[in-house]
Amino acid sequence: MPNQSLIHIFGEVLFDHFPDGSRVLGGAPFNVAWHLQAFGQAPRLISRIGDDPEGREIVQLMRDWGMRPDALQTDTIHPTGSVQISIADGEPHYDIVPDCAYDFIDQHPLAEHPSTGILYHGSLALRNPISRAALQTAKANHRGKIFIDVNLRPPWWQPSTLQPLLHDADWIKLNEDELLTLCPGPADLETAMQAFFEQFALETLFVTRGAQGALAYDRQHRFVSVKPPATTTVIDTVGAGDAFAAILLLGLTQQWPLPTTLERAQALASALVGRRGATVADEDFYRAFAEAC
Repeated sequence: MPNQSLIHIFGEVLFDHFPDGSRVLGGAPFNVAWHLQAFGQAPRLISRIGDDPEGREIVQLMRDWGMRPDALQTDTIHPTGSVQISIADGEPHYDIVPDCAYDFIDQHPLAEHPSTGILYHGSLALRNPISRAALQTAKANHRGKIFIDVNLRPPWWQPSTLQPLLHDADWIKLNEDELLTLCPGPADLETAMQAFFEQFALETLFVTRGAQGALAYDRQHRFVSVKPPATTTVIDTVGAGDAFAAILLLGLTQQWPLPTTLERAQALASALVGRRGATVADEDFYRAFAEAC
């Protein structure tokens, strides 16, 4: 029987380590799953952790948050993922440790679990051919839509591996710099979005723009924009795009109008940048957003 979750999340889970010595649970796919759990979606997280204290901590934190760890694999050779984050001019920079457990997601268990609904994945975990093969198995057994959240983290991506994945997508989210990297040539953002949208035959393209908000383009050939509140307080922007993506997925699942989805996504992202790290283990933080939804 197909897995009954509406949203399946494939990719990395790790700890983000900050300059002040703090660390926060992260990884774009994990962050998205964490936020969705707060909104009652019970996403299925497909990832891999090390057989180490960090991995066991992740499992416990997931259970404490109500998340199911049944699709979380354990690796006895490779460690749980980690990222060293530095902040320069208000922007995060990432030193992503290679050969972590999430690089070695095993395809064989995925062949036994067909799924329906939405399959979300990023691009970082696909730097390793083993995890790429696992994603292909997951996609081959999925009957539904695909949402790709692009994260171009040099040197961990190649056009030759990313392009075919983009052709499989129904929805793509990426930031403005990533769009212009993948679609060079057009002189303005809207023209670039239209060209990218047509190239990959998408249903909707979402482009985040940091302090300038976000812009979407859909099959009705309309642009919808949103901006953050002028009073937004920024502690760090780590994970803001993941909060945005989580609400996009929620909106797609609930069939909200596109302007409503963007406004709610921007609201959560704007609140998150006022906190340290990409995940918040505080139900009160999400309550106002959940009530609005």
